[in-house]
Amino acid sequence: MKKINTALCSFGMSGLLFHAPFIAIHPGFTFYAVWERTKNLAVEKYPWVITYRTLDEMLADDNIELVVVNTPNNTHYEYVKKALNAGKHVVVEKPFTATVAEGEELITLASGKNLKLSVYQNRRYDSDYKTVKKILDEKLLGDVVEAEFHFDRYKEELSPKMHKETPGPGTGTLYDLGSHLIDQALQLFGYPKAIFADIRVVRPVSKVDDYFDILLYYPSLRVRLKSSYQVREPLPGYVVHGSKGSFIKTKTDVQEMMLQSGISPAIEGWGVEPASEKGLLHTEVNGEVIREYVDSLPGNYREYYSEIYNAIRDNDPLPVTAEQGLDVIRIIVAAFRSNEEKKVIEL
Repeated sequence: MKKINTALCSFGMSGLLFHAPFIAIHPGFTFYAVWERTKNLAVEKYPWVITYRTLDEMLADDNIELVVVNTPNNTHYEYVKKALNAGKHVVVEKPFTATVAEGEELITLASGKNLKLSVYQNRRYDSDYKTVKKILDEKLLGDVVEAEFHFDRYKEELSPKMHKETPGPGTGTLYDLGSHLIDQALQLFGYPKAIFADIRVVRPVSKVDDYFDILLYYPSLRVRLKSSYQVREPLPGYVVHGSKGSFIKTKTDVQEMMLQSGISPAIEGWGVEPASEKGLLHTEVNGEVIREYVDSLPGNYREYYSEIYNAIRDNDPLPVTAEQGLDVIRIIVAAFRSNEEKKVIEL
């Protein structure tokens, strides 16, 4: 297995928790370099890593094949473009870009240089979402007529990451948490015909949107996506109703909690939810009505990197394409337009 030398563009929370642990344990990758302007956090945990003080210096290293752009949202376009022009494959955090035009330009650039460009939609590898997808793939609910997905939090205070709280391109909860919910909806149900959105600021201290309620219109289906920072008692993360039955699932993937506790994703039993968080399936199978709790599939973000490796080395399909990342941005842009004009927007 020929290893892929991989570099991170930052070593904050996303680098520490969501990328480095999975790159470091994967036999197909070497966590090779990191861009840290002044600190040396990565080398304290991974002593072999090369620390660069500027992005240009890191991109000039010909040993690097893959660059992970995990910096603030408003830098994604600039840094991805630089990495592609330096001849590197790129994984970029969600949201892909702040605008549709930026995303289209990067897709054209990557294609012209025959480089891989993927958006890190790690929540496709959450235990809860994987379980919902399995239920739908097996057609256990019949024809789906309604779905509601939540990604709620309770936070009165602002994030210490001021780039998330300062108004500007790509900021706010719709770009942040909404990118996950929209991507999941598109994967499960396809691209909608129209959209209506209510986007608000509900906390007095907030200057960026911290609430959204989006309705996606399909020919025979409606999908509601909701998020708020003022939900102390969370509702189920996934509620899906079909012609045969319903499935209700809490949003309880444990990977982030395990990573924050310093647990290595190499351990046996990684990403397994507590038995208490099983989803409720109430449906009809072969003429028999059943109501039972369903075991959750384990979550594992390492699967994303396995698929990235196969895409780079064997030209297999990317786990998340840049085009899929751009579809999310198209929905976000349409949602803001719907909120501003207070009307349903045809897509």
